[in-house]
Amino acid sequence: MPQDRRSPRPRLTDVAAVAGVSMKTVSNVMGGYAPVSEPTRTKVLAAVDQVGYRPNLSARNLARGRSGVIVLAVPRLELPYFASLAGSVVEAAGEHGWFVLMHQTGGDPDGERRALHGDFPQRIDGMILSARELGADDLADRRATLPLVMLGDHRLAGAAPHVGIDNRAAGLEAARHLIAGGCRRLAMIGATASGVADDRASGVLDGLHEADLPVMPELMRPIRANTGEDGERATAQMLDEVADPPDALFAVTDWVAMGAIRALHARGLSVPEDVAVMGFDDIPYASSVSPSLTTIAPDRGAVARLAVDALEELVPRGAGGSPGATASPPESERCAPFRLVIRESTRPVA
Repeated sequence: MPQDRRSPRPRLTDVAAVAGVSMKTVSNVMGGYAPVSEPTRTKVLAAVDQVGYRPNLSARNLARGRSGVIVLAVPRLELPYFASLAGSVVEAAGEHGWFVLMHQTGGDPDGERRALHGDFPQRIDGMILSARELGADDLADRRATLPLVMLGDHRLAGAAPHVGIDNRAAGLEAARHLIAGGCRRLAMIGATASGVADDRASGVLDGLHEADLPVMPELMRPIRANTGEDGERATAQMLDEVADPPDALFAVTDWVAMGAIRALHARGLSVPEDVAVMGFDDIPYASSVSPSLTTIAPDRGAVARLAVDALEELVPRGAGGSPGATASPPESERCAPFRLVIRESTRPVA
């Protein structure tokens, strides 16, 4: 019978032999279990490349007392922002040796509470949760000890590490851009009836106050969900009820903004000539619609990396159960950058 001539898979012992160090030193370098001098680390990593060693993630996680799986819980994966964010989280988690289990909460309180209490069919190391409805009492009543990092606009101070962007500063920058283009009657789709739904809306109001422009309650329209359909419905209702249409419209998400543009076009209004429109999130479709959408772009890659890094600091490492990266609690608030992306849906700045 023919012999199997395939080369055996390189092992840690091969790396140790080439590097001229002990197996324990190689394990410390590969797993980060103990401090190793930089020259030794460099030598071991060079040996890893030379022999072509690839770690067995299942075995490594078992040795570290981990499952090798984390959960990303979001309202709905079909929403473009969360679909794009999920890809960034998968990439960042892979750098830590984690696989990501996707979970949808539906964006409702019961679904978010079930996720919060660790209602999953398998063992996991930790969870990154984007919640809309949870309150501080929900986290205080949490039974699960699962390491938790929160994402998004909904901040619960001190309850768990939170990663997001400075939404109020982003809303202010959006308002400044619209005002610099000559807009004076600003509508918000996604605001509450009082005009203050969240930090994004508050930032837009800051911009109006800064420019000494009036806040027009009749142009502040709430929505039930961050969807194009709700954006179109709220915008159409606003246009039917006001005597003078706005000359600018800020939507709390790009998806909502696209629905608003559809309603404006249905009323014979041009974008941006009659009404400048601005979104938020820079979803993948924002550059492909007509007109292409001016928006605020959070750095999703940075959000994902900060969230996974924060989770790594919470997950016990090894049999001793000590924290992963530091012995002190992780920062409670981590902020990712954002940028203004100017496209066709707003007017040139004078």
